[in-house]
Amino acid sequence: MTTYQDDIASIEALKQQYGSSWDAINPESVARMRAQNRFKTGLEIAQYTADIMRRDMAEYDADSSVYTQSLGVWHGFIGQQKLISIKKHLKSTNKRYLYLSGWMVAALRSEFGPLPDQSMHEKTAVPALIEELYTFLRQADARELDLLFTKLDAARAAGDETSVELIQSQIDNYETHVVPIIADIDAGFGNPEATYLLAKKMIEAGACAIQIENQVSDEKQCGHQDGKVTVPHEDFIAKINAVRYAFLELGIDNGVIVARTDSLGAGLTQKLAVTQTPGDLGDQYNSFLDVEEISDAELGNGDVVMKRDGKLLRPKRLASNLYQFRQGTGEARCVLDCITSLQNGADLLWIETEKPHVGQIAGMVDEVRKVFPNAKLVYNNSPSFNWTLNFRQQAFDKLVEEGKDVSAYDRDKLMSVEYDETELATTADEMIRNFQKEGSAKAGIFHHLITLPTYHTAALSTDDLAKGYFADQGMLAYVKGVQRREIREGIATVKHQNMAGSDIGDNHKEYFAGDAALKAGGQNNTMNQF
Repeated sequence: MTTYQDDIASIEALKQQYGSSWDAINPESVARMRAQNRFKTGLEIAQYTADIMRRDMAEYDADSSVYTQSLGVWHGFIGQQKLISIKKHLKSTNKRYLYLSGWMVAALRSEFGPLPDQSMHEKTAVPALIEELYTFLRQADARELDLLFTKLDAARAAGDETSVELIQSQIDNYETHVVPIIADIDAGFGNPEATYLLAKKMIEAGACAIQIENQVSDEKQCGHQDGKVTVPHEDFIAKINAVRYAFLELGIDNGVIVARTDSLGAGLTQKLAVTQTPGDLGDQYNSFLDVEEISDAELGNGDVVMKRDGKLLRPKRLASNLYQFRQGTGEARCVLDCITSLQNGADLLWIETEKPHVGQIAGMVDEVRKVFPNAKLVYNNSPSFNWTLNFRQQAFDKLVEEGKDVSAYDRDKLMSVEYDETELATTADEMIRNFQKEGSAKAGIFHHLITLPTYHTAALSTDDLAKGYFADQGMLAYVKGVQRREIREGIATVKHQNMAGSDIGDNHKEYFAGDAALKAGGQNNTMNQF
């Protein structure tokens, strides 16, 4: 590993080659700028983070307690503050990622304005957000290292050699804020060529993991909405291949593909699958269709029929020209989707469910693991679930199974505040707290994410401030609810000029112009009050 001092020495040698014309160049200043700019391209980030994910996947295979987590973010600053907070409180970014949600891109980043999660937003907004996130994460590195360099200069000025040695070690062993991003490509935004082109842009921006779902691109719906339409497996496989080719073309040979199935909630298909022989993949897909047996005489104008086991079967076709699956086939279709995806190049699975229930998820994963023992899930701990109600109902059902008296509870009204202090509510909260641990141990969940938490936190914190500031609290609402907490809890944004890069800029000015530099961080800067 090249140390900080090694870098200074190599730049000093380079300076000597160029002679007096480089007299103004300070090798240590260059070494600092290089340390603050570790990643030069998005592809470097994609490779670095792909290596992290592959290592984490292998460690999870050996020990399911070491699962990974992320929160969905919709802006570079939000992602940056999340990683700064993780490093501050947990001391390491190990096993912590970022999630890029197509839902939030649609709702918050489209030039059309707020949109539903139906792939109507500009697809270029997705790689643009990946690039933005990594720009902010790299800036977090630059800022934190700049603070270390300032401490190093102070220790040298004080003649404190012990501190100098310690700080140089911290610089040499610095842990970056750059972590893997699992990025949502929706249903691929078009045909496989469109998927490939967008995947390339996402990878070039730094994405090491791309999540793609088996819905129809032009009918795509949020996983927690109705009206989802799936595609035959061969169509989905083509898009998985498109993403893999994009990774390979760009040299990210270990890029990660997350194959998502929406079949549990999707009761419709746009196409009948092509089938050549009984029991082939297309025939299996079609076997889930809701059909009725008919005779030649019952054929109507424009009817579509299938032949199976010597019988003529007419799939039920809706006015939308979509075909519907039989009720109750969702879990079996999910299992087939998962196995087929892993057989055709996917690395991780995503099963979109209608509720957070470890038993339900485990039941499907157990079936997949009969074919792929190391099958692993990325799971959406979705804000679309009413977690309180779901888990109070699960706790209620558990008490019933155990023969306990539940007469004090109304199962349909368990969300009510009147139950908050009850034993049932406490049990439910403990189940929620342990959901990720239990899911990873029992249901093969390698990565837990919340798709759009920062959408909700932004709304909640803004509501808290607005209701006081525009009422009788005035400025106290901000001071007490925001700034005082920032100061006392060590939130770095209280020094917002520093967070935005003002001190880094001052140091650069000094590198470039020496004593003639006009700097912003002097004694009259009000940030000195903090």
